[in-house]
Amino acid sequence: MNVWQWGKNGPPQEQQLLQEAQNQPRLENPLMVPVVNRDVLWNQIVDTVDDYFRIRREEPIQLVGNTLTEGYIETIATDAATILEPWRKDGVAGYEQIHATLQSIRRQAEIRVRPVQNGFQIEIIVHKELEDLDHPQFANVGGATVRHDGSLTRPRPGNKYDRETLGWIPMGRDVTLEQAMLRDLSQRLSDAR
Repeated sequence: MNVWQWGKNGPPQEQQLLQEAQNQPRLENPLMVPVVNRDVLWNQIVDTVDDYFRIRREEPIQLVGNTLTEGYIETIATDAATILEPWRKDGVAGYEQIHATLQSIRRQAEIRVRPVQNGFQIEIIVHKELEDLDHPQFANVGGATVRHDGSLTRPRPGNKYDRETLGWIPMGRDVTLEQAMLRDLSQRLSDAR
C-alpha cells in the first residue's frame, strides 16, 4: 500500500491506534475509589504518579482529630516524551506524542485525593504548556533586518544558536495522559484488593 492509498484519515497504523484509544472506556475524573485503607491507597497513587513524573511536593491524607484531610501531589514540570522516547510512560501514542516531537512541550501534574463518605475521590489534572521562544532555533531569516519597534537588542555572549525562553504558554489539560494515568491507577487498585 503506498502513501496515496491512505486516504484522508492517514495510514492504517494510526487509524488502528485511534480506534483502540476510542474503544477504551473513559474513566470519570475525579475517580471514585471505595478503599478503606488510606495508606495503601496513597502508596499506590504515589507509585503510579512516580512512573510518569518526578514528584515535587507531597501532602498525604492524614487523620486530624476525627477528620481526614485532603491529599495533594504536585509534580515537577518535565519535557514531554517524543516519538524517539518510547520507554517514557508520559508519551501517550497519537497526536500528543507527535505534537511533543515537533514542538517544545512540557507537562506538570496535580493530583488531589479527597475523602468522601464511601471512600476517596482521586482527581488527576495534567497541565500542558508550549515553550515561547524569541525566535525559532536555527532560524536566520530576518536576522539582519533593521528593527523599528524600539526594542533594545544587545549581542549576547555564547553560542549564536542559543535561544531565549520567554516563558511557557498554557495549552490546557492533557486529557489523554490523565486517562492513561487513571487507567493505570485503577488497575493497580483492583490488583491490590
